[in-house]
Amino acid sequence: MRVRRLLPALFSLVVAISGQAAPAAPEFDLIIRHGRVLDGSGAPWFRADIGIRDGRIVAVEPLAGRTAHEEIDATGLYVAPGFIDGHSHAGPALAKASLAAAEPQLAQGVTTIFVNPDGGGPVDLRVQRTALERHGPGVNVAQLIGHNAVRLAVMEMENRAPTDAELARMTQLVRDALDAGAFGLSSGPYYTPGSYATTDELVALARPVAEVDGFHSSHIRDEGNFGIGLRAAVDELIEVSRQSGVTGVVTHLKALGPDVWGASADIVARIDAARAAGLEIYADQYPYDAGSTSITAALVPPAAQAGGRTALLRRLDDPVEGPAIRAGMEANLAKRNGAANMQIRRFEPEPRFEGRRLDDIAAEAGVSPVEMAVRMIRGGGAAVVMFAMAEEDIARFMQQPWTMTASDGSLEAPGEGVPHPRSYGTFPRKIRRHVFERGTITLEQAIHSMTGLPANAFRLRDRGRLQPGQWADIVVFDAARVRDLATYEKPQQLAEGMVHVLVNGRPAIRDGRFTGERAGRVLVRPGAPRTAP
Repeated sequence: MRVRRLLPALFSLVVAISGQAAPAAPEFDLIIRHGRVLDGSGAPWFRADIGIRDGRIVAVEPLAGRTAHEEIDATGLYVAPGFIDGHSHAGPALAKASLAAAEPQLAQGVTTIFVNPDGGGPVDLRVQRTALERHGPGVNVAQLIGHNAVRLAVMEMENRAPTDAELARMTQLVRDALDAGAFGLSSGPYYTPGSYATTDELVALARPVAEVDGFHSSHIRDEGNFGIGLRAAVDELIEVSRQSGVTGVVTHLKALGPDVWGASADIVARIDAARAAGLEIYADQYPYDAGSTSITAALVPPAAQAGGRTALLRRLDDPVEGPAIRAGMEANLAKRNGAANMQIRRFEPEPRFEGRRLDDIAAEAGVSPVEMAVRMIRGGGAAVVMFAMAEEDIARFMQQPWTMTASDGSLEAPGEGVPHPRSYGTFPRKIRRHVFERGTITLEQAIHSMTGLPANAFRLRDRGRLQPGQWADIVVFDAARVRDLATYEKPQQLAEGMVHVLVNGRPAIRDGRFTGERAGRVLVRPGAPRTAP
C-alpha cells in the first residue's frame, strides 16, 4: 500500500527532473468534429464541434486543439439531436431480452419514445418500468397513463357514465401513475371503452395532469365522418384543454376517408384559433397515406362492442341486431375508402391473408367484404392497414409549426404479420420524401418537428436540443443517403443514412453498424417522486 502511494510522487519527481510536463488528460469523452449542426430549434445549420462528457453535451463550438478519448469526423454530414417519437406501441417489444426491437428505431435516428398511446398500456406503470429496465432498453422510454386502461380497470366495458366513486377511483389511478413518473395522459375516445366516456370525464382526468404540467395526447373521437366528425372531435380535444388547463396533442392527425378530404384547412384554423386564445395545442403525424388499426375498431360501431367480445359475437348472431351491425360496418367500410383499400396486416388463423386486400380475400371466399370481415372477427380479429388519406391534407398538416413527427409504430417480430411500414420508416421518409423530393418543408423544419418541438411539448427539459447541459442523444446522418426502405408489401426493412447514433452519450450506431449498446433509460417526468417499483 505504501509503495502505491509513493508511485505518483516518484513519477512527478522524474518528470520534474527531466523537464517534461505530464500529458494532460483528455478534456472530453468524445468530440464530434466538423459537422453541420442542426440544433433542434429550427434555425439554419451552422458549423461546430460537439464535446461530450459523462453522457452530456458540454460544448457546442469550435474545439480545435481540444482533446477527447474518442472522436467522430462528421465532415459532410449533419449532426442533430436524437429524434423523439411521441407515439409508439413498442413498449412490450422493448421489454424483451433481444435488442432487435430497438434497431428499427435507432436506424431511423430515434433515441426516445413515448409508450402507452391511444389510451392503452398498463395501469401500474411501475411494473412496466421494471420490465423495461430488466434488460435495459436500447432507446429512452417515457411512459403515459392510458384513459382506456384506467376505465377498463374500474368499469370494465360498461357503456355508461361513472359514478362519483368510480370517477374518484379513476382519478386516483391517474395520480398514482403521475407519481410513478408518467409524463401525461393518453386517451382514445375512438376506441372502446374510452368511446363511452363523455368530455366531462376526460376533463376530470386531465386536471391532475395539468397540475403537474403534463400533457394529454388523444386519438380523438373521430378522424373522419364515422360519428361526431373530425371537426367536432378536434374541438373536443381543445375543450378538454380549455377546461382543465392541460397541454393537448391531437395524435396522428389526419383527415381519414373521402368524406373529409380537404378538411385540413379547417382543422388548422381551429387549432390556430385555440393557440391564439392562449391554449397550448399541438399535433403529431406520420408521413403516410394509410392508417392502421384492428378490423373491429375500423368497422364495428362502438355501441355494438359494449360488454366486450362475447357480447359482440352474440349481437352478430341476433336476427335483429346482426343485420343492423352489418349495415353499420358497410357504411364504415365505404367511409374508409372501400374494401380494395383495406390491407390485412395480421390474421393468425390464416397467415396467407396477410398483405392482401379485403376485397380480394372476400372474392376468393365467395362472400361480401363485410361478411369476410365478420368471419375474421369471429376468428379472433385482424389488424388492418387502410389507404384513406389525401396527400394534400398530409402536406398541409405537416407544414404547421405545431405539428410533430411520430410513428404510431408497433414492432412485430419477423414472421408475425405484415406491419405498417411506419414502424421502420417514418422519420427518414419525412426527410427524404417531404424535404428533398417534394419540398413540402425545409430540413430545419423537419428536424425541429422531431426534436426541439416535441421536447418542448412533452417537457423533456434536457433532450431534443444540441446545447450544453443536454443529454447527448445525437444523430449524425448523411443527407444523400437517408431514406426509408420499408414498403407496405415488405415493411420490415431498416432505414438507411444514420451514420452514428448516440444514446446518452454512448454509441448505439457507429459507422453505420449497431454496436449492441443498451444505453437507453426509462425517463421520469420532471418533478415526479421516483419511487422504487
